[in-house]
Amino acid sequence: MRGTPQHRGRATIIVRAASLVRFARRGSAGVTACLAVLALTPTHVAAAADVSPADIGVTSATIQALVRGVGHSVVQVVVNGYRPGDGGDGIVVARSRTIGSGVAIATGGYVITNAHVVAGAQHIELVLPDVDGDATPIGRTTGRTTRAALIGVAPELDLALLKAEVDLPSVPLAKDGVHQGELVFAFGSPDGLRNSVSMGIVSSVSRQVDPGNSVAYIQTDSAINPGNSGGPLVNAQGELVGLNTFIESRSGGSEGLGFALPVSVVGLAYPQLRDFGHIHRGFLGMSLQTVTRGIREGLQLPDESGLIVSDVAAGGPAAAVGIAAGDVIRAFDDRAIGELSFEQMYRYWYGLAPGARVQITVWRDGNTRSVALQTVLAPHDCERPSMLEGLDDDIVEPLALFAQPVEGSQSGLLVTARIAGPAMGDVDLQSGDIIKSVNRRPVTTVTSLKESIAAVARGHTAVLQIERNGSLTYVEFER
Repeated sequence: MRGTPQHRGRATIIVRAASLVRFARRGSAGVTACLAVLALTPTHVAAAADVSPADIGVTSATIQALVRGVGHSVVQVVVNGYRPGDGGDGIVVARSRTIGSGVAIATGGYVITNAHVVAGAQHIELVLPDVDGDATPIGRTTGRTTRAALIGVAPELDLALLKAEVDLPSVPLAKDGVHQGELVFAFGSPDGLRNSVSMGIVSSVSRQVDPGNSVAYIQTDSAINPGNSGGPLVNAQGELVGLNTFIESRSGGSEGLGFALPVSVVGLAYPQLRDFGHIHRGFLGMSLQTVTRGIREGLQLPDESGLIVSDVAAGGPAAAVGIAAGDVIRAFDDRAIGELSFEQMYRYWYGLAPGARVQITVWRDGNTRSVALQTVLAPHDCERPSMLEGLDDDIVEPLALFAQPVEGSQSGLLVTARIAGPAMGDVDLQSGDIIKSVNRRPVTTVTSLKESIAAVARGHTAVLQIERNGSLTYVEFER
C-alpha cells in the first residue's frame, strides 16, 4: 500500500539519511557519502527506522569538516579593469568590475581560475577565506584581501594562473578523475556571495558542449551560478576534480546544468602556465573537430569514428605531410581515436612536447594512410600574458582616455582608446588621434599632458591641437 504524500516525503528523508550514514561509516578519508534514491518499500523504511539522530550528526559533522578544510583554499577574485564598451568612435573601453572565484593549487601563492574571470584586468584582488570559516565578525562585510599578479593565461582552455602575495593551503588534485553519480561539492562566490558551497552529483563525466572545441567538461547538478567561475569542484575526499567554468541556463541562474574543466586539463596546464605564461606544447599544425552525425551525412563519411581536420596551418607539420581540411584522423600512434578517453586525449593533445614524433592514421575518400609528423612549438602571442596592470600611467582621467607616446620621429601622444562614460561626450577625441599640445604647450609624454591640463584653472578652457587623419585641428574643452 502506497503511503500518503506526507509519509512518503518523511520516508525519503529517513532513507537518504540512512544511505549517508552507511557510506560515511565505510569511508576512511573525508566524506564517502552517496545520496542513493531507494524505492520506498516497507522493507527499506523499516531498515531505516533504527537510524539515530547521532548517526545523522556524524555524517553532517564529516561534511562540515570537509567544507572547512577546502574552504581555506578558496578565494574570491575581484577584478577591476576595462572591457570593450559601446558607443563613440574608434576603440572604446568601459570600466568593469568582475567577481569570480579561485582556488590555491600549489604552495607559493599560486591560484588557478578561469581566463574569462580576469579578462581585461588592470588590478586583481583576492578576498581571502575567513580563518573561522563563515563566522565573519559583526561589522565586517568583507574579508582580508591581498593583491595578485596574473602570470599565465590559456584562453583556449579558459584557464588563468595568479600569484598571490600571501601563501594559502592548496587543494590536492584527484588522480583518478570522477565517476558518474559521484558526490561532489562546488565552492565559490555565486552572485558575489563569497564562501559558498553546494552539493550534488556528477551528471556526466565527459560532456563535449561544443563539437568544435576538443575540451569535454564534467557536468554536475551542484548549484553553480555566475561568480562560481574559477572555484573548485571537489570530491568526497576533498580533492580537486574540476574547475567550475560555466552554466547552461535560460533564466540566468542554476538549473542543474553546471560544467567544470576536468582536473586532468588543470593538472596539465598549471606547470606550463607557471613556467612559461602560456601552454608550451607541441603543435601539429591542424585543428580537429568531433565527427557529428550532421558532419558525417553532409560530407558523406562512412561513419562517425575519428576526428575531422577543420583547418591546416600553412607551413606547419600537418601541411608538410599532405594533410588537408576534410581528412579524418583515425588513430594516434596506433591508438584508435575511439579507444581514447577524453582524459587520454587531453594528455595526448596538450601533453605533446615540441619536437616529439607522432604517427597518425589519416582517412580520405575511402583510402587510409599512415604519416609521421614532428611537432613544433605551438604559436603564442607573448611569453607572458598581456594585462592592463601597469597602464595606470597611460590613463588621462580628465580626458577619459588611454594615451601613449608616438613611436618614431613624430612627436605627440597617440590616443589608444577612449573610456566609456559621461566624460566621453565632453571632449571631441577619438582613438587614433594624436595630441600635439595643450594651450600651445607641446606634450610628448603622458605626464606632460597631465601637467599641462592641471595648469589650466578650473572653469577655464583648454585647447588641444590634435592630428586626425593626417590633418591638424583644434579641440577645446572646459576644465
